[in-house]
Amino acid sequence: MGDFPSVVDPSVRERLIALAVSADDVDERFVLGSGHGGQKIQKTSSSVWLRHRPTGIEVRCQQERSQSVNRELAWGKLAEKIAAARAAVIQEQLNSREKARRRHRKKSPAQKRRMVDSKRHRARRKEDRSGSGDW
Repeated sequence: MGDFPSVVDPSVRERLIALAVSADDVDERFVLGSGHGGQKIQKTSSSVWLRHRPTGIEVRCQQERSQSVNRELAWGKLAEKIAAARAAVIQEQLNSREKARRRHRKKSPAQKRRMVDSKRHRARRKEDRSGSGDW
């Protein structure tokens, strides 16, 4: 497992390790900024771009003028996005299990009674229709 850059905050580093993210799995590039800022932003590579190869999650940070500050912010954002993606996968698995459980559970006595009452009511309405007409 590769070492994370020294600018990465220790709490972010611990979070990435807990998420089983290796620094070797992350591509890091420094690119020219875009947008407002004039000559300074157009001539310096202060914008940081990170890509986690296994998940395809990308982060770009250009909030500050300093490359090291942007680098630290980008690693924090990457940790947040990976954690959110993992949480979404876990939640989806829980939802599918819950949906299957609901589909196969037994009906309560009250539900059964309402269902049977509804069927009897529908049968009576249909029975009333059939007795009166000569076609």
